[in-house]
Formats: sequence, C-alpha cells, structure tokens
Amino acid sequence: MSITLPKPIADYVAANARLDVDGMLKPFTDDAVLTDNGRRFEGQAELRSLLEEAVIPVRAIFTPDAVREEGDQVVVEGPAHGDFKGSPLRFTYRFTLFDDAIRAVDITG
Repeated sequence: MSITLPKPIADYVAANARLDVDGMLKPFTDDAVLTDNGRRFEGQAELRSLLEEAVIPVRAIFTPDAVREEGDQVVVEGPAHGDFKGSPLRFTYRFTLFDDAIRAVDITG
C-alpha cells in the first residue's frame, strides 16, 4: 500500500530507512520537540543524541502504512523493525508541521 506523506515527514522517513542521522534531523526546526513515550527531547542536539543512542544502534526503521489528519496534526502509523526486543513494533507518530518543517512529534507505541 502506498501512502502520500507531507514532504518533511517523507524526508524524515526516507532518511530513517537509510539510518542517516543528519538526514533525519534536516526536516526538523531548530527548536523542535520530540516526545517519545512521555520522554521529551528539545532542539537539534537532544534529537541527535536520541537518534544516535536509541535508533541507530538497534537499526530501528519506521515503515508508515497509514496517515490521516487530526486537527493541526498529521498522524502516521506503522511498524518499526530492527534489532530490538519485540521487533516489529507498531508506532503512532503525531507530527505538527510549521513552514514545511517538523516543529513537534509525539511518538507512542
């Protein structure tokens, strides 16, 4: 099933598939906020640390299979697979976009 994602989200997903940290960070605003199951990360430096410590080592790749809009958010769902316990796991990403960039994302599993 093919889905169409807004450009900054599509860019993030494509970079994640390559496990490219710089590419994953590029679509985010400088002051972006990422919340991962209640843990909050703010700004490019904290996002980079999260990606380098929690995504890259376990080769976690998110593959969206559903997208919808809810108010001012773009909700993207799908499995993530990698070298971690329980793989694949299903996640929901709630993106808030601003000026063709990701301002915030809330990730729940």
